[in-house]
Amino acid sequence: MANRGGIKLIWGPLRALLHNVPENRVLLGLSVVTGVLCGLAAVLLKVSIHAIQGLLSSWFGATYWAYLLLPGVGMLLSLLIVRYVIRDNIGHGVTKVLQAVSKNESRIKSHNCWSSLVTSALTIGFGGSVGAEAPIVYTGAAIGSNLGRYCGMSYRGMTLLLGCGAAGALAGIFNAPLAGVLFTLEILLFNLSMSGVLPLLLSSVSATLVSYLILGRGTQFAATVTPFSMGNIPFYVLLGIFCGVMALYFIRTTLHMEDRLGKLKNPFVKWALSAVCLGILIFLFPPLYGEGYNFLSPLLNGHPDISFGGSTPFDFLSGWPWAIPLFFMMVLLLKVFSMTFTNAGGGVGGTFGPTLFMGALAGFVLAYSINLIAPGKVPTSNFVLVGMGGLMASVMQAPLTAVFLIAEISGGYELLVPLILTSAVAYGFTRIFEKYSIYTKRIAASGELLTHDSDQAVLTLMHAKDVLEEDFLPVRIDATLGELVELVSKSERNLFPVLDSKGRFQGYVTLARIRKDMFRPDLYNTRRVYNYMETAQEYVSPEEPMDSIMRKFEKTGAWNLPMVDEDRHYLGFLSKSKIFSAYREELKDFSQD
Repeated sequence: MANRGGIKLIWGPLRALLHNVPENRVLLGLSVVTGVLCGLAAVLLKVSIHAIQGLLSSWFGATYWAYLLLPGVGMLLSLLIVRYVIRDNIGHGVTKVLQAVSKNESRIKSHNCWSSLVTSALTIGFGGSVGAEAPIVYTGAAIGSNLGRYCGMSYRGMTLLLGCGAAGALAGIFNAPLAGVLFTLEILLFNLSMSGVLPLLLSSVSATLVSYLILGRGTQFAATVTPFSMGNIPFYVLLGIFCGVMALYFIRTTLHMEDRLGKLKNPFVKWALSAVCLGILIFLFPPLYGEGYNFLSPLLNGHPDISFGGSTPFDFLSGWPWAIPLFFMMVLLLKVFSMTFTNAGGGVGGTFGPTLFMGALAGFVLAYSINLIAPGKVPTSNFVLVGMGGLMASVMQAPLTAVFLIAEISGGYELLVPLILTSAVAYGFTRIFEKYSIYTKRIAASGELLTHDSDQAVLTLMHAKDVLEEDFLPVRIDATLGELVELVSKSERNLFPVLDSKGRFQGYVTLARIRKDMFRPDLYNTRRVYNYMETAQEYVSPEEPMDSIMRKFEKTGAWNLPMVDEDRHYLGFLSKSKIFSAYREELKDFSQD
C-alpha cells in the first residue's frame, strides 16, 4: 500500500503537468524515456542469459549429460514462477501484444514489465530451445503501455508508446534501430502517419544507444560477405522458394504441436514429457541447445565441421561428404519440435530466434549442397545470412523487417539485393498458402486482428456492448393490445421487444404494425401481442466481433438486431445508425495525427 501511495504521490503532479501540454509533444518525450528503459531491459536480458550460461558452464564444465537435463530445470523454474508467482499466461509475447492492441485498448499488465524478462532468462540460460526476442518485445511493449497509462495518455497515445516499447526493445537486443521501427510498423501497428513514426524512431535510436554504451557495438553475426554476383540470382530465387516451404512447415507444425500438447491439462505432466523429449533431441543434435546462435558462427566462417563433429552420435559419418548438410537439415526440421517442447513445458521464449536460426540453416544446407555438386558455385556465408532474412520474411510476413534486420546485424548492406530478392520470393510463396503470419493466424480466426485495412481495423476496435441500446420497453408475449398501447404512450421508441415469462426474447412489435388497430378500443382486450409480433432474422451475442455483426445487418437488411445471451435472455438492440455514428468517431480517433 505504501508503494502505491508513493507512486500516486509522484505521478499525480506529473500527470497534472502533462495534462496542460499537447499530447503529441508529450509523446516525443515519453518515446525517448521508453527507448532508454527498453534498451536497459534488453541489455539486462542479454547479460542475464550469458551470466546463467557462464555459471552453468563453470559448474558442469564438459559434463555433457548435465546439458541434457538443464533445459528441463530451466523450464521447471519458469513454470513455477509463472504458476505460483505471476499467475498469468505470458507465453507468445508478440501475439499477446497484438491482442492488447485489438482487444484491451493497448493496456498490458504491469507485471509484464519484468515477468517475461525473468522467465525467459531462466529458460534460455538453462538451454531452452527458444529465442529471447519475443519476450523482450513483450517486455518493451508493457513498459510503453504502462508508462502511457500512468501519464494519462489516450488510446492512440498508449498504442504509440506500446509500439515505441516494442521497437526499442527489438532495436536494443539487436542493435538494429531501423529494424525495430519496421517490425512495429509491419506487425504491430498500422495506418500511422509520419508524425506517428517519429516517436518510434526516437525510441529505437535511444534503445540502441543505451545498448551501444553498455555492451559496445559488436556485430552479432559477423561474416566475410562475398560481393553479389548476377550469376547467383537463380540460386537466391531457389533459396526463396526453399524458405517459403520451410515457413509453411514452421507455421503449421508449430500450431499443430501446440494444439496436441495443449490437450495435456496437468502442467507438470506436460513439463515432464516436454523435458524428456527436449533432452533426447539435444542429445542427438547439440545445436538445438539454447538459442543456437553460437553454432552459426562456424557456418558463417566456413567451418561447419566444428558444429557437427566431436559431440554428436553421428560423428562416425564425418568422413561422408553429405553428412554435414543432412545433419543440419535434421536440425532445421527438428528445431520446431525443440522450440514447441520448450514452450509447452513451461519455458518462456519466442519464435523470432528459432526463425533466424532455421533460416540460417536453410541457407547453409542449400549452399553446401550446391557446392557439393558444383564446388565453389555459391558463397555459403552469404546464403546463411540471406536465408535468415528469407525465413523471417515468410514466417512473420514482414519482408522489410527481415531485409533491414539482417543488413544491420551482419554489419553492412552488401547483401541488400539478394536479401530483397530472396525475402520477396519467400514472402510471396508463403502468402499463396498462408494468409496470416505465425503471430496472427490464431487471432485472425477469432476476428480480433487489426489489419492495414482501416475499415477492418476500426471494426475490430469497436465492441458491441458499447453501442447497445437498452431503452426499448419490453412487452410480454401474452399481453393485450390495450396493455401494449399503454406502453406505447410511455415510450420514446417505435420498437418493442417481446419476451416470455422467463425474460427470453421471442420477437418484436413495431409501431407501424399496430398503427391501424391502436385507435380501436374494441380490440384492446381481444387482440394479443403475439398477433402483431415479428421474429428476428438474426441475433447478436455480447462478445460477437463487430465485422460479424455488420455482415448480419447486410444479410438481413435490418436496421435493428436484438442482442441475447446464450440462454436467449434479452439484453437490448443494436442499431445500424448508432453503429455508423460510433464508427465515424472511432475512425476519427484512429486516424488522428
